[in-house]
Amino acid sequence: MTDSVERIFPVLLSGGNGSRLWPLSRESYPKQFLRLMGRESLLQQAALRVKDPDLFEPLTVIGSEEHRFIIAEQTRVVDVATTPLILEPVGRNTAPAAAIAALGVAQVDPEALLLLMPADHLVQDSEAFRADVRRGMAAARAGKIVLFGVKPTAPATGFGYVRVDAAGGEEDGASRVAAFVEKPDLTRAEAYVASGQHYWNSGMFLASARTLLQAFEALAPDILSACRAALREIRSDLDFLRLDRDHFSRCPSISLDYAVIEKTERAALIPVSFDWADLGTWSAIWDIEAKDDKANVTCGETHVRASTGCYVRSEGPVVAALGVENLIIVATPDAVLVASKDHDQDVKQIVADLAAKGHSVATQNPRVHRPWGFYQPVHDGDRFQVKRITVNPGAKLSLQKHYHRAEHWVVVNGTAIVRRDNEELLLRENESIFIPLGAVHRLENPGKVPLNLIEVQSGPYLGEDDIVRLEDIYARH
Repeated sequence: MTDSVERIFPVLLSGGNGSRLWPLSRESYPKQFLRLMGRESLLQQAALRVKDPDLFEPLTVIGSEEHRFIIAEQTRVVDVATTPLILEPVGRNTAPAAAIAALGVAQVDPEALLLLMPADHLVQDSEAFRADVRRGMAAARAGKIVLFGVKPTAPATGFGYVRVDAAGGEEDGASRVAAFVEKPDLTRAEAYVASGQHYWNSGMFLASARTLLQAFEALAPDILSACRAALREIRSDLDFLRLDRDHFSRCPSISLDYAVIEKTERAALIPVSFDWADLGTWSAIWDIEAKDDKANVTCGETHVRASTGCYVRSEGPVVAALGVENLIIVATPDAVLVASKDHDQDVKQIVADLAAKGHSVATQNPRVHRPWGFYQPVHDGDRFQVKRITVNPGAKLSLQKHYHRAEHWVVVNGTAIVRRDNEELLLRENESIFIPLGAVHRLENPGKVPLNLIEVQSGPYLGEDDIVRLEDIYARH
């Protein structure tokens, strides 16, 4: 391995839930895992940007326990080398995650550089991104915390702004940061754009482990102390590292910007040459997508007529828009959002209202992801429900049984190996099997393509908690 000072340790922070992109983004499957633009998810695109082994060490991802198998599968699919995924037992925003990353890298080399990145931002020019990271290395090695600033293209009120010291000049290729401004009103945003001294804060930071830890020690010692304790009690679980819940929970929930970056005198900024977008709202996606001659953006099964300036997206049903202007219309199999583009910053309030009323649609995706694949409800009635099940190649479900339901499986495509009590059967397309109540069973995909089947459950209770796992290769309890 080359000298760790010469190669950067990239860290993806994947703890957000992206509620302003509801109903597509939900707590169980937030926006960083979605294919909003391109063939890969935002997390996969971010991982691929740091795949260059000449510049970067293997990727570290810090994310939620709930999303561990999704992250593992998405990084595996794009063939990105990763260290064991670090699991946060509770969400605490980005400052504690950054402290954990700095402490971990410091154990390898305190002078090594970390690149901290959100997992849900869009950067399409990876070569320019890597070139800008290289430009920031000299300042980071000199003890600066380097921010990557984006020249504003419009007076956006949803972004944080950074003002550089115009009289201070550059040192090691970076400008000294003079002030931070959080989400100004339109009048001030227009003045910032006109000044030429303000940049959008991309949320990406480059610094040495030593510099970051010194900043935490001076500005957020409570976070650093709790994170040190959480790391001392860290434990391995398959390919994951679980932080200690008691110690990590003592961290306040606060962003790295608020806890450290906006208070430190070591902040320096490099203007970026790469394209950047924080896809935090539907109108932000509308801004950068290709539009028709009426400034509409459409995705999926949609039909738009006599309408202008709209974003219309369907993840299932046909959506038609007629004679409307500047609307966001997003449909999923279980929810529809209709909002003015001027109000899409407030979609998270709709999500909060639905959650307060106990609606699962606020947080749960209709497609339920599991380490072996996913299932999706199709229909339910009195004492029965129907699901589609997809099992990834080489994956298998736990060895299990149910006390309250029987199951009937029909293979749609692919090949299945089914264990039923003492039997083991091979099922092909259009073949089926019945699993009686109480039978010990397991489903496995031995093939090279996904296995799809229809499951019909019947019985007096059909909840997911009626699963008794006897063996599980994913170590779930």
